[in-house]
Amino acid sequence: MEIIDWTILTSTLAFIVLYGVYKTRGKQTSEEYIKGGDARWWTVGLSVMATQASAITFLSTPGQAYTDGLEFVQFYFGLPIAIIIICVTFIPIYHKLKVYTAYEFLEKRFDVQTRSLASILFLIQRGLAAGITIYAPAIILSAVLDWELKYLNIIIGILVIIYTVSGGTKAVNVTQKQQMIIIMAGMITAFVLIVTQLPDNVTFDNALTMAGSADKMKILDFDFSLNDRYNVWSAIFGASFLMLSYFGTDQSQVQRYLSGKSIKQMRIGLLFNGLLKVPMQFFILMVGVMVFVFYQFNDTPLNFNPAAEKAVMESEYAADYEALQERHYSILHEKQTMQENYAKKLNNQYIAPEDKLESRLNYFRQAEEENREAARQLIAKADDGIETNDKDFVFIHFILHHLPKGLIGLLLAVILSAAMSSTASELNALSSTTAVDIYKRFNHNDTKDDDHYVRMSKWFTLMWGIIAIIFASVVSLFDNLIQLVNIIGSLFYGTILGIFLVAFYLKKVRGRSIFIAALISEAIVIAFYCVDEFVPDVKLLPFLWLNPLGALITVGLAWLIESSGSKNDTEEITHFQDV
Repeated sequence: MEIIDWTILTSTLAFIVLYGVYKTRGKQTSEEYIKGGDARWWTVGLSVMATQASAITFLSTPGQAYTDGLEFVQFYFGLPIAIIIICVTFIPIYHKLKVYTAYEFLEKRFDVQTRSLASILFLIQRGLAAGITIYAPAIILSAVLDWELKYLNIIIGILVIIYTVSGGTKAVNVTQKQQMIIIMAGMITAFVLIVTQLPDNVTFDNALTMAGSADKMKILDFDFSLNDRYNVWSAIFGASFLMLSYFGTDQSQVQRYLSGKSIKQMRIGLLFNGLLKVPMQFFILMVGVMVFVFYQFNDTPLNFNPAAEKAVMESEYAADYEALQERHYSILHEKQTMQENYAKKLNNQYIAPEDKLESRLNYFRQAEEENREAARQLIAKADDGIETNDKDFVFIHFILHHLPKGLIGLLLAVILSAAMSSTASELNALSSTTAVDIYKRFNHNDTKDDDHYVRMSKWFTLMWGIIAIIFASVVSLFDNLIQLVNIIGSLFYGTILGIFLVAFYLKKVRGRSIFIAALISEAIVIAFYCVDEFVPDVKLLPFLWLNPLGALITVGLAWLIESSGSKNDTEEITHFQDV
């Protein structure tokens, strides 16, 4: 990186931190600190979008598309369905009850133990996710600076903690608008540069055709298979439950639209996110597809993770790895020659049909992947602690090696801005839930003033920031970071959503029944995942299906327990019928 890149990167991050502190200076009440004031719909919409669009989105999603194409966009097809349900059912109740957190509602509907259970489940899964959102950009800077990950985790975590502790929800909201502008400007710039750096005879249409010939342009998969993580059915059913729980019951998102000035502003803000999220995600995936096309004409490393290559080259397997590298570049050059001929064919320059370019290209792509797999196995032998799956390093490799000076700093600022926005939302939500649902709830009879709860909210923000940094320092890479976040969510979201569905729609189910049902449901979901993940040759359910599983088991068990108990107890719920 050059001086101009460092200047752009550091000035962008400094601006975000200082702007957040400046805009929220002065004394705040606990309501202002936790709820954030009366935000307009565009602030709500951008804040919701920025909370979800973490660094993992801009780091992992292009790598996902580079490897598997556009099919991942199906994951977001359930989002509009979830948003409509939330706007109709969730928002009016939250607004009428004037809650600070989603879990306050559960005590009003059930009892304090159900509220506490949902709060604790949220704190566990969101606390883990916060560590991952710090860890993801730390990987980037580790590749750039060759620094220890633990120091980078600390630096990134401290930057977020400074303005989140200072200004609470308002600080998160006001900074996320600037962050989204930086993010989208950077991604559009990257897309344009990738396309312009393709060979002169490769138009954008040709690039799409080439991507399609490599099976990267397939979007819809209607084949129903529980072993397929991403198809239309898992998106509509599995992802819809995940999105409904995330946007409707996860405090990191609920807190964003609770800051809305009115029900109308909350709804418009959420609908704004629902309409733009799928196109935005499709665009980010297209960036990854264009990176794939770019690398059909340019050399790639045998493994995109520089730490993995360094580890194997310093081991006894260095000679074997060098042999694989020689084969790798031989395959690449053969493939590039054929790709250039394919470009001529697409430009209507005569190529003999018997050349069978598409089939020959697929042959070399398969040979390249087999060679890469052999390299991954060598890396694992050299150091089993190094992650061999390099999807998350594809986009950063392109940024560092193929973007002009200045734009490297901009793209790094994009990814770090996304990390800061989502991490700030998570720390803010974790702090609010701890302060309101745990600390204040069990100290409600004391005489402490409002300033005390503002101070405690700040201390809880600091506490969760430290916990996130610690988790970021010990977490290891999964198959793909964006999948790891969704897996963690899927282990808990189904049960939490089931609790809320019972609260909204099964008015006669009481606290004891839902509490027992939720505990049993969570145990079953975790058992399903552990069997699927750790028992050889046994595949029960992909992680997306854990969301409807947890929700339906919670709802069904709560109804059964309540029905069996109602024979001996005819007491009706009356205190919540008016909501």
